[in-house]
Amino acid sequence: MIAGIVAFSSNGMIGLNGLLPWEIPEEFAYFETKVANAALVVGRQTYELMFPAETDCFVVTTQPDLVLRPGYQALATVEQALLAAVQTGKDVYVIGGASIYAAAWPYCERFYVTRIEGEFEGDTKFPESVPLDQWTVVSDEKKTFMERQSSTPVTCRFMEYRQQLPRFLPGMDCKNRVAQSE
Repeated sequence: MIAGIVAFSSNGMIGLNGLLPWEIPEEFAYFETKVANAALVVGRQTYELMFPAETDCFVVTTQPDLVLRPGYQALATVEQALLAAVQTGKDVYVIGGASIYAAAWPYCERFYVTRIEGEFEGDTKFPESVPLDQWTVVSDEKKTFMERQSSTPVTCRFMEYRQQLPRFLPGMDCKNRVAQSE
């Protein structure tokens, strides 16, 4: 399975100065639980700011001199990173940033979205080119948590979207795709 996972606010923000614009520990714990033991596809900027992951991590970058942590692999395109991640035999999660979501969504069977009901200041938006409104919502659960920076309650909608016909990855046969999505 190839899936995207993201949290964004009512005004579409996913980042502020390279970090999340909010501090909601329960939402972050949801993310960590979802991606545990999966192969991750991540952009260079997100990679540089993330904590070391104890999983297979594929970094999309065109910087040949980027020094990676042990266990991480640099690839030049989203397609190459997704293919390498699929070949691990694990579930694959695309975890950002914005340009990686924009390039990877056609290959995603699922997208796990936390819609944070509230506007937050930010400098990075979830790409409008990802047509989640054309995907099927298969689950939608609301929970309210305390946002630590503002000490105010915030409702989070944990949503799972499913894309009916994701694009096949170049270099991967249909049998592998079916086996990965079951």
